[in-house]
Amino acid sequence: MNRFHWSRVHHKGWALASLLFITIILIPNLLIAVEFFTEGNDNWLHIREYLLKDYLQNSAVIIIFTAIATMLIGTSLAWLITIYQFPMRNFLKWALILPLAIPPYIAAYTFHGILNYTGVVQTTLRNSFDIQVNQAYFDIMSMQGAIFIFTVTLFPYVYAITRSFFQNLSASVLENARLLGGNDVDTFFRVALPISRAAIVGSVTLVILEVLNDYGVTSYFGIQTVSTAIFRTWYGMMDLDSALKLAGTLMVLVMVVLMFERVVRGRKKFFDPSSKVRPIQPKKLTGAKAWGVFAYCFGVFTIAFIIPLLQLLSWAFMTYDKVFNAEFIILAKNSVFVASIASLMIILVALIISNYTRLQSGLLTKFIARVTTLGYSIPGAAIAIAVITIFISLDQYIVTFLAQFNLKPEFVLRTTLVMLIFAYVIRFLAIGFNNIEAGFEKVGNRYSETSRMLGASTLRTFFMVDLPLLRGAIASGFILVFVDILKELPLTLFLQPFNFSTLATQAFKYANDERVQEASIASLMIIFISALCIFIFHRVLDKEAN
Repeated sequence: MNRFHWSRVHHKGWALASLLFITIILIPNLLIAVEFFTEGNDNWLHIREYLLKDYLQNSAVIIIFTAIATMLIGTSLAWLITIYQFPMRNFLKWALILPLAIPPYIAAYTFHGILNYTGVVQTTLRNSFDIQVNQAYFDIMSMQGAIFIFTVTLFPYVYAITRSFFQNLSASVLENARLLGGNDVDTFFRVALPISRAAIVGSVTLVILEVLNDYGVTSYFGIQTVSTAIFRTWYGMMDLDSALKLAGTLMVLVMVVLMFERVVRGRKKFFDPSSKVRPIQPKKLTGAKAWGVFAYCFGVFTIAFIIPLLQLLSWAFMTYDKVFNAEFIILAKNSVFVASIASLMIILVALIISNYTRLQSGLLTKFIARVTTLGYSIPGAAIAIAVITIFISLDQYIVTFLAQFNLKPEFVLRTTLVMLIFAYVIRFLAIGFNNIEAGFEKVGNRYSETSRMLGASTLRTFFMVDLPLLRGAIASGFILVFVDILKELPLTLFLQPFNFSTLATQAFKYANDERVQEASIASLMIIFISALCIFIFHRVLDKEAN
């Protein structure tokens, strides 16, 4: 009876903790939703009448063409890597994920530096070949340029997710298609694409959400989108109410994207009736076909990763003596510190919520799981506006409360890292939760149920049984969250305390001041740490698979 009593207490503890975190996550979203339907001021009326249409149109154009381009490149690369054996395939299958290490805003100013009048391309054409070019052909600071930047930095989302799906296909699926007379092209379009529709649509949706979250590229290129409008309305007009309404507009756009994803995914599901799935064995290519596939894969990798990396290294050698100093070390420490603290908190909250949703079933747990993943679909600019509104109100309440006791606080919450880390938790909790939840699904309940039958409490079982089995999921979740926070720009720009900067914000400030060469050191540090984390993540996945 005593064990049963403590089991109920522990279950209630998991439930209360989960509900507390979910409530905290919901508050900013509810604030934006409520403010969106209130009457606007003159600034909002002006924006809605004359500017909002252009903001929405520009945002829509960018996400539509970026979605198409990343889908074509990512899916084709995933298919070629999965079914063919060609030169450097083993290297390229993980190297094609590396462009994710380059944040879009860093790629934006790097490619602009490469292609502008004083860049290496035009300088070489003028000095070595005496060719004078039309500047319009090399102007990347445009809508087409933004689509190109988003494509080369975000296609790995589609590539990685779709390749993972293709690898889990049974070889018999392709063999049956070939026995029916289909070649590799027919098999791809008639079999592989329909089966992988959910994976492709899901990965492209991630790309769209990343584009909607962007502030760095569109701001640097001078493109008017909803995200950049939020920043200008807040900082330029000092109008928080109108910024909240723009944040609500951005959330509506996100909801439209998610609803469209549901429709496109459809209800069709595919499964292999056999009990054992034979992995696909890559078919060895020879001659022109092998080198053609290699040229395509390596060409994409070169454009997306090697070229910007080489340009950044060149700039770094020119400016390291001016930039690499004690202040830079502080920037690196700030970035690693805030990313580590936020990642640890996210993994802790994800463990609590995912363990509760695993132990219980019903509408409440489904609701909790759904809300947990909501934050990642909300752009950083929208979260930042809601979070700072909440903390301003909270600070006013604290100051008023302490004034009753003749106390004056020396600091307020909105000038500390608490606000920034709180926003990180809301934004990136979905990544940690999805990894932990996948880890629980892989481990199953048999070990924890056995522990409970032997008399251990829920809490003891969690620490002694579940956590050791989840080491791989915890490590991969921490790595992914850490990398995303390290590269994150909008939230950090909006919410960083005074006299606190990170590598991301410093690189953007240098680039925004047309000091792109000085931005290279901070950019390279972000890329190096991100690439190392991606490599470790890849090794963790391989170890888990084996």
